[in-house]
Formats: sequence, C-alpha cells, structure tokens
Amino acid sequence: MNIGILCHPTYGGSGVVATELGMYFASKGHKVHFITYAQPVRLDILAENIYYHEVKVHEYPLFEFPPYELALTSKVVQTALKWKLEVIHAHYAIPHAYSAINASRILKEHGVHLPVITTLHGTDITIVGRNPAYHAAVNYSINHSDIVTAVSQSLKEESYQHFSIAKEIVVVPNFVNFDEFNRDIPCIKKQFAPEGQKIITHISNMRPVKRLGDVIEIFARVRKHMPARLLMVGDGPEKEPARILAKDLGVTDDVIFVGNAVDIYRVIKCTDVLLLPSEKESFGLVALEAMAAGKPVVSTNTGGLPEVNIHGETGFLANVGEVDKMAHYVLNLLNDPNLYKRVSESAFANAKKFDINKIAPIYLELYQESLVR
Repeated sequence: MNIGILCHPTYGGSGVVATELGMYFASKGHKVHFITYAQPVRLDILAENIYYHEVKVHEYPLFEFPPYELALTSKVVQTALKWKLEVIHAHYAIPHAYSAINASRILKEHGVHLPVITTLHGTDITIVGRNPAYHAAVNYSINHSDIVTAVSQSLKEESYQHFSIAKEIVVVPNFVNFDEFNRDIPCIKKQFAPEGQKIITHISNMRPVKRLGDVIEIFARVRKHMPARLLMVGDGPEKEPARILAKDLGVTDDVIFVGNAVDIYRVIKCTDVLLLPSEKESFGLVALEAMAAGKPVVSTNTGGLPEVNIHGETGFLANVGEVDKMAHYVLNLLNDPNLYKRVSESAFANAKKFDINKIAPIYLELYQESLVR
C-alpha cells in the first residue's frame, strides 16, 4: 500500500507511535509517506520505502499567525496526487485529521478516493478538544473520518463522554518494538551511578500534567532511605521548576537532567524503576517501553495506565498526588530482590501482549477496510 501519515514530529507518545508504525510497514514492503513540518525524531529517512514530505508555511503580512492547517491540507493533496496515496493515517484529531478530511474532500474533485483513519491519542480529547475554541473542529474531525481508533478503552469512553460521536471508535492499543529493545546495546549504568546506586527514571515532555514536582518529592523520600540517582529524561516548561525543587529538597546532586538527545533504549536498560506520577495518561507509552525491558513501573492509576501497568504484577499504582505511597512502592521494589524479580518478569510478559507484530496488523486491516467503504 501507499500510506500517508500525519503526526507531530516531537518526542511525545503520538509521534513515536506514528513513526514506529510507519517504519514497521515500510519494513514489510509498504511505501510510507510522512507529511509534517519537521522530520519525526525517531524516523530513519534513509530506510527503504520511507518518504518524508516537509510542510512549509509561508508567512504573509495579512496573517497574524501562519496558517499551518491550510499548508498541511495542500501538502496532503499534492502528495496524494503525485504518489498515489491510498490511505491517510492521521495521528491526533487536530490539526491532522481535520486537515486530512479537508484534503480528502478536495481530492474527490480530482476523482480520487482517499480514506482517513484517525487515531485519538489523548490530549486531543482530554485537553485541546475540550477547549471551546476547538471543540467543534474535533467533533467534526472524529465524525467525518472513515475509521476512528483510540489507544485505550479509557480514552474511548472519555471521547464518547465529551463529544457527540455518531460512529464506532475501535480500541487499538499502543505497542512496542521488541526488536529494538532486544538489540545488543551497552549499559551505561556506571556513568550515572558510579557507586552502584539504584537508578529511578522519569521520561516525559515535562508538561504540568506530568507532575514533575511529585517525581522530585518521591525521589527525595526514597533517597532518605537508600543511595539512589534520578534520571530526568526530556524537556519542557516544568524542567526548571523541578530543578529548583530538587535543590530545595537537598537532592540536587543525585538528580540528573539528561535532556532529549539520548537513546531511550539505553536509558531504560540502565534503569531500575520507572516513575510516572502523571495527572493524566491516555495510555502511558513510556511505561510499556520500560516493561518491555523488564523494568517495574510505579505510576498513578489514571486514564489508560491501569490497562498497561497491572497493580501488584507489573508494578504498582497509586492515586494522583499520593507521593508517600509511590515512594513506599519504589522502596519495596528496590529492597526486596524476590519481589523485584517477580514483578520484572511479569512486566516483560505483559508487555509481550503489546508487541508491534501483534498490533500493527490490526491497523493494516483497518486500512484495507477503509478502501471499500
């Protein structure tokens, strides 16, 4: 198939999923076209069957803000006509599904049928979509897509709750590429923990919803009882407040901010426990990636996280803001080798259910179904 993919090219979960999915299909012989304003961070543009089409927005004095949606719509039309795209997979309702649907309608005037599959990832429903300025556009994007998927049962239910949706939403969970996690990569644990300290890791885009203050508070409680290091992976508006809090709590020497430019697989490999105390997670891709490496997860029980991280089996869950309880769970794991081994093995086994080789074919079936609708 000739597949078009619209996604955010950043480090967020939706962009990672879209990129990994596209590269998987390319490895199976499909031609995959990424259409976005920058090269997706995990995209290997030199791989066979991968094409990247940059969306350029030209400034004009009449426009106070550059009209990205119009540029994206036009680029989809141009790409579809030139490369004979058969389907567009839009990751995120706006602007991607919105632009894809408008492009599809323009293409009808050229006698071209281009079905749109929209995947809802979370904040397009839980945050952006609830804003009155965007609600109608999100509603339109969902109802006019040919097929709509959501990454968790929780997100599906929330979508129906907050929007007037007249069509079925298919739950297709996120996935992990075990080939990547099983590749032979060196462990860098000694670099971060030269004295054998335990390593706790948090990975996110460091927005307020990730509750970085709770991450630091939990680590400070753990640090009182054992030598440990905290790896903070990512970047975002809450990074500096977290750095200041670490200093205030006296743990700044044991908190390492490593930024975005790291190999996530290598970081996870040297991790002992992944910490994810988010206020909201529609799925929690980073939790799944940690589990795929056999790493226990301590997280909140919000959104789709309980569908991934099973309490007492693959890790532990607590209510949002329960920093004492989460610190207790981390200490239990790190102080009890038998518990750690059992949870680690269970985490890996549960992650196997989300292997890309099981999930990607579901999307391919939906693509093919959309062609005959």
